[in-house]
Amino acid sequence: MAIREHPWGREMLARLLEAGFTPALIIEEDSDVGEVEREKFEYRIGSHSVGPPMADQALEHGIPIVTVPIHNDEHCMSFIEEAKPELIVFGGTRIIRGAILEYGDARGGVLNAHPGLLPECRGSASPAWSVYHDIPIGASCHFCSVAIDAGDLAGRREIPVQRGATYHDICHATLVEAAKLMVEAVDAFAEGRLDELRSPQGESEWPTFRYDAEVEKAAIAKLERGEYGRYVE
Repeated sequence: MAIREHPWGREMLARLLEAGFTPALIIEEDSDVGEVEREKFEYRIGSHSVGPPMADQALEHGIPIVTVPIHNDEHCMSFIEEAKPELIVFGGTRIIRGAILEYGDARGGVLNAHPGLLPECRGSASPAWSVYHDIPIGASCHFCSVAIDAGDLAGRREIPVQRGATYHDICHATLVEAAKLMVEAVDAFAEGRLDELRSPQGESEWPTFRYDAEVEKAAIAKLERGEYGRYVE
């Protein structure tokens, strides 16, 4: 499941296919809100490249795509029930709750990749908030739960940041690492060892962050000044 042509979905799909995992179905959201979210992530990665358009990848590999106006129970469940997936993977979506999570939990699970270390940095615009608060940069893969970014971990990895790295560099690095973590989790699922990766997140000293344009601007400026507190020297 992904917002239409979301950079996360494009990169994640490319890496899953490269690893030999072909989705039974792609459910894309085509909406005004989704378009705004896609544009935010395109801005964050700047000129860095990601996987080919999802539509092109799907056509090449014979993967059916259905388009819905919003990823919610009413519009998605009939497609999910027909496809009978063993595992549901999110590749850049808005917050999803309800029957979709219940369906996935009753089968192999619902996995999401996140552009920040969990539980340290939950919520939106994680690279910006991480720089703003001097939290280490990283990516995580986790099981979805009702609470935002709070489900059990399936993997997480810190990303070293060199002095001189830009905001675009950091955001792209988290995207790529998150896609790698998702491939590792799907591979573990295919081998029957996904539960071996599962671990509780624990508590965080930070709240669940929401997108804040001013914080994002401040984080960009902080990197330009070389004042991020977690550089690898």
